[in-house]
Amino acid sequence: MTLPTLSPTLDHLRDHVLEHSVKLGEFTLKSGATSNWFLDAKQTACRADGIIAVTDALVEVFGDDLNDIDAIGGLTLGADPMAYGVAAVLATRGRFLRSFSVRKEPKQGGITGRIAGALNPGDRVLVTEDTTTRGTSLVEAAEQIVAFGAEPVFMSVIVDRGGTCAAMAAERNIDYRPLLTAPDLGFGYGT
Repeated sequence: MTLPTLSPTLDHLRDHVLEHSVKLGEFTLKSGATSNWFLDAKQTACRADGIIAVTDALVEVFGDDLNDIDAIGGLTLGADPMAYGVAAVLATRGRFLRSFSVRKEPKQGGITGRIAGALNPGDRVLVTEDTTTRGTSLVEAAEQIVAFGAEPVFMSVIVDRGGTCAAMAAERNIDYRPLLTAPDLGFGYGT
């Protein structure tokens, strides 16, 4: 299989994802559809060399736009390794972002609500997720970020498996930039 040409940074991330996060076989997806490949991008995001590759890719894909954000996070559990890992790696490079999670259900005791972590009202946010097929988790997180009083300005994932998230982000005036797509990995969208 011939893969599309990527930059050396994105090619390095793709190699990591293909080695650690892609499984081949017959799988039933959450949607009920069947696929001959399965993606568990946490296998990249939860490895030290993987999260460094993710951070390098984010720096390349977003460039100076990373200076326009204050915080990084998204819907737990898919966003957590990426948000916390990227914030930590960037801190070692002198760029400090706060990180947070959006809970799936509101917390009832103590500090209530769906936001957990260091998000502040007014923050400009990069909404993250390890992978997306439809984009619904990213949109749900963005809605909670807005309800909290912060502004989702960017969205990114390690791998966009479905190809539909860009339109959903555009409808909300959020700049969406996946690091990799299913075609980058040698697969079609929705397969």
